[in-house]
Amino acid sequence: MEILCLKSVKKVFRTGSEDLIVLSDVSLSAKEGTTLVISGESGSGKSTLLNLIGGLDTVSSGSIRYRDYEITGRTEEELTEMRSRDLGFIFQFHYLLKDFTALENVLMPAYIRGLPLKAARVRADKLLAQVGLHPRREHYPQQLSGGERQRVAVARALMNDPGLILADEPTGNLDERNSLLVQRILFDLVGEYRKTMVLVTHDAELTAAGDRSHVLEHGLLRSL
Repeated sequence: MEILCLKSVKKVFRTGSEDLIVLSDVSLSAKEGTTLVISGESGSGKSTLLNLIGGLDTVSSGSIRYRDYEITGRTEEELTEMRSRDLGFIFQFHYLLKDFTALENVLMPAYIRGLPLKAARVRADKLLAQVGLHPRREHYPQQLSGGERQRVAVARALMNDPGLILADEPTGNLDERNSLLVQRILFDLVGEYRKTMVLVTHDAELTAAGDRSHVLEHGLLRSL
């Protein structure tokens, strides 16, 4: 079953009197439970593409659909609801809230969405155990290593049981050992929970780990 469909997506940034074409004609589809990896040089538009899929930016033309939901043309309120319900984000930087424990950070999407906290707490505890951090669930971000913080971010992305995970250079700030650990945990959990994931990276290890791989060059997407 197709879960994500992009058709002829174009993104142009206005810079004074000049137009900067970042994405010129990108079409892409993903089936449920698959991982798509998009590679490319810095500045090629990978993060822009991910932001468009997540409704964090708007297309200049073209369409993006998640399941039967057309993302393009929605209000910010509608997009916020869609992100809370359907999407999980993992960024290069963990963006954990420093005044909240690891457990509270993982629970945050459930708080925001207003889900029953008893059941959410059970799920958060399970996710922290699955990323190897249950004994450190009451620790604050400053008490955790960089790799541990990113594992908390992985658990947080899965908290609301989203259908689609968007990962932007999820191991980009980590050393080799932690990068491989986070990669293994992320792919294991995405597989276990049957999630669809779109991941952008310049890491060759991550590129090879996807079900399908593409490269973004000169505003166009090419299959590898």
